[in-house]
Amino acid sequence: MKLAQEAKAPRSSSIRWTDKSFTELLELFHKILPKGNTLPTSHHEAEKIFFPMGMEYQKIHACPNDCILYRKEFEGLHKCPRCGVSRYKVKDNDGDEDDMKKGPLAKVLWYLPIIPQLRRFFAIVKDAKNLT
Repeated sequence: MKLAQEAKAPRSSSIRWTDKSFTELLELFHKILPKGNTLPTSHHEAEKIFFPMGMEYQKIHACPNDCILYRKEFEGLHKCPRCGVSRYKVKDNDGDEDDMKKGPLAKVLWYLPIIPQLRRFFAIVKDAKNLT
């Protein structure tokens, strides 16, 4: 039943990944591909490739429990308004309020807009004819 509901759900024109899930995906592809492939195996390695290629992406902070994305009206918040969990990784449960406003982020999504990628595909006329 859940699968049928997901199939009917509207699809987004972009892909969102956390750093961890993106690394796991790259590792999976690396294992599937033939030995000696040069596919990066971590988000950090992929990031080093994206910059020179001009690949546009944004990192969006997210609630660790997937309640909200910290953008628009939630951009300035340090705790999730729904579940109350800190936006940042907290070392121990008795951290004070100042510790919750600094440090590494608990969850970050990679947003890869599709429009710049399509523009890049269709920029070369010869390649664009092969895509249509």
